[in-house]
Amino acid sequence: MLYIIQNHPDVPAGIYGDLLKTARIPFQTICADRGVPLPVATSATAVIVLGGYMGVHDVEQFPFLRGVKNFVRDCVSANTLFFGICLGGQLLAEVLGGEVKARCCGEKGVCQLKLTPAGEEDPLFRGVKVPFSAFQWHNDSFSPPPTAQWLASSATCPGQAFRHGRAWGVQFHPEADLAIVRNWTKESGRSLEYQQDFSRREIELRSFGTRLLGNFLEMAGC
Repeated sequence: MLYIIQNHPDVPAGIYGDLLKTARIPFQTICADRGVPLPVATSATAVIVLGGYMGVHDVEQFPFLRGVKNFVRDCVSANTLFFGICLGGQLLAEVLGGEVKARCCGEKGVCQLKLTPAGEEDPLFRGVKVPFSAFQWHNDSFSPPPTAQWLASSATCPGQAFRHGRAWGVQFHPEADLAIVRNWTKESGRSLEYQQDFSRREIELRSFGTRLLGNFLEMAGC
């Protein structure tokens, strides 16, 4: 079973849920923030952990994060195929001994990224043309853990993607669709600018997100 771990109701699976349904690939969304029990890592074919409005250090305010961190740790130990997005990538970085800095290297809107030499050879990014664009909405950022391969960077935020074994963490949002962007940006003071920029490049962004998910599912044997 493919599990999607959702940490906030406003940060859903977006196009990834749509693509999985269209492809008739079985998956289950676990709303961790609502206290839904997390699965056993060894029972998962693959796991996607989504983002959230909270940070990895906010466990006192959001106690459920302790359980999510332990689950991420279990996935790494079990060598479960894993894809962490934004907060999900930050949780993976912390579990692996990387540094997650609050209010550091934040990015909002569509940004341009490039792959490192390791990223150009990485199976998650197979077929991605560089430089590439991705939607960003984060205040915190991670440094790739010492045991990980650094895969991608941007001009503002060097830590954009890393890999440790069968676990990947990314800072950007390949799953975002226009409805999600409208919701996230509505109180930013620049909502129209962000939405128009996303709309102009929606086909490109969706193609990129679809490519990453397709590569991930291929590794999962789905």
